[in-house]
Amino acid sequence: MSLTKNEFKILNALSKTGDTLTRRQIAQETGLALGTVSSVARGLEADGKMLDGRITERGISALEPYRIDNAVIMAAGLSSRFVPLSYERPKGMLRVKGEILIERQIEQLLERGISDITVVVGYKKEYFFYLVAKYGVKIVVNDLYAERNNSWTLWLVRDRLRNTYVCSSDDYFTVNPFERYVYKAYYASVYAQGETAEWCIGTGSGGRITKLSIGGRDSWIMLGHAYFDRAFSERFVRLLGDVIERPDTFGRLWEDVYAAHLDLLDMEIRRYDEGVIWEFDSLAELEDFDPDFIFNVDSEIFDNIERVLGCKREEITHFYPMSQGITNLSCHFAVGDHEYVYRHPGVGTEKLINRKTEVAANTAARSIGVDRTFMYEDDERGWKICHFISHARTLDPSSPTDVKRAMELCRRIHESDVELDTVFDFFENGVGYEKALAERGAIDIPGYFELRGKVARLNELSKCDGYGLCFSHNDYLQFNILFDDEGELSIIDWEYAGMSDPMNDVATYAVCSEADEHLAEQALTFYLGKRPTSRELRHFWSRVVLAGWCWYVWALVKEAEGAGVGEWLYIYYRYAAQYVDAALRRYEDVAE
Repeated sequence: MSLTKNEFKILNALSKTGDTLTRRQIAQETGLALGTVSSVARGLEADGKMLDGRITERGISALEPYRIDNAVIMAAGLSSRFVPLSYERPKGMLRVKGEILIERQIEQLLERGISDITVVVGYKKEYFFYLVAKYGVKIVVNDLYAERNNSWTLWLVRDRLRNTYVCSSDDYFTVNPFERYVYKAYYASVYAQGETAEWCIGTGSGGRITKLSIGGRDSWIMLGHAYFDRAFSERFVRLLGDVIERPDTFGRLWEDVYAAHLDLLDMEIRRYDEGVIWEFDSLAELEDFDPDFIFNVDSEIFDNIERVLGCKREEITHFYPMSQGITNLSCHFAVGDHEYVYRHPGVGTEKLINRKTEVAANTAARSIGVDRTFMYEDDERGWKICHFISHARTLDPSSPTDVKRAMELCRRIHESDVELDTVFDFFENGVGYEKALAERGAIDIPGYFELRGKVARLNELSKCDGYGLCFSHNDYLQFNILFDDEGELSIIDWEYAGMSDPMNDVATYAVCSEADEHLAEQALTFYLGKRPTSRELRHFWSRVVLAGWCWYVWALVKEAEGAGVGEWLYIYYRYAAQYVDAALRRYEDVAE
């Protein structure tokens, strides 16, 4: 037979002490009125659950359904807002006030007798493996952490969700919030004064959460851990299964799933005093909490910035993530009144990019005045520091003026006297990416080798066009073409630069801007400064196909490494597959 909430409060309070408690002491421990304590205690004594101010064996048995079974700590995410430290290690592995965040939380759980702890890992998962030996935790790997969010994390441990604490590895509790027994499912909450972008909570009778909205003012907000009781877990897993099965919803947060089913999922608010729960969303927030953190943290990124700019750690401020590319991670920072960008190499880039060539290309681009941002790059590890262009915008493919200026600058790059030691050939580099892909297993993609055969034939036919090699960017897409507030252009990100066919850049632009035939040939016309000949057109379209194929295979490698590129995989494939037959006819019709 289940306990009432007041019966639970009294028995739970008695279970925490071996001493006899008076009615008044019980009232102080539970927050119940003295009259309520006396009334409920008499009933518990009559049932044999309490005797002379102590809990009995029968009382302990009555608490069993409310005993915590286990805890799940979610530690799979990238924590992209916590740049640049999240580039180096998972946020839960940071040392705050002398303690590693996730270790502190595990130890708080253990203090309450909760030893069945599962840590779900993903990003830089190897950092967490030592916890198995140190604390006896279980590890579950979420390989889809970048695509499916924390709902997938809970789906992976759905069979472990019972009376379960659900925690985040990067929370810091100044007071241990965990208990051996909990009456009902809850979400931790603190009061936010003023405007907030967090989940705001509305409650009904008994503190049940009846309304959730993102953003609000002067509200209790969801912050910290949650507790699922068995009834909540059973219903939630069923609902989560429906979400996971649908492509339009599988990437949702588990909180989104809960918010959509408040009528079916009974969870109450658990209010905490200010300063008990800390969830650091930025480096600045963490420094406010632990002023010595920045001096103690072991970070190569800070070391790199200090060395290149000749500054002190405490002078490095205003970090925030920038729009991430599909190859690297970048963040903004400032030193005094000067703003910069730190580029951190992405997963697997050491296999795809020649950093020494990139440094040479960056240096050359700066010297001929087409990249005013470049400052320094490490030619071994690939990290880079650049000037930040305030109020910059990227090229607008729908603006003929923008496109014309970008194509004219592209021609200027090609006509420079810069020479690099590396050749970037769309077909040969694509073959290199193909080998890297094949190392992970046989390529069994339907239609892959049929398309490859056509591309190889087109590559051979296009060689007769007689184009030489020139200094080329090879990743000449709109996001790498920046206009400052005075209209000046800078071409950034020279990772794939090399001596290449001059049409490579125009073709890459056409593919990455998803240009139709009219806009693609308009860009070519701007580049040439005249209407293209049939020979120039056929060569250009051969490069469009080869660009699409090269970057398609590159994208397959990135996908195989777990660094998904999203819709770009299909965009690249489409330009190769859609135009290859027409491009071949341009050559074969002439041959006939």
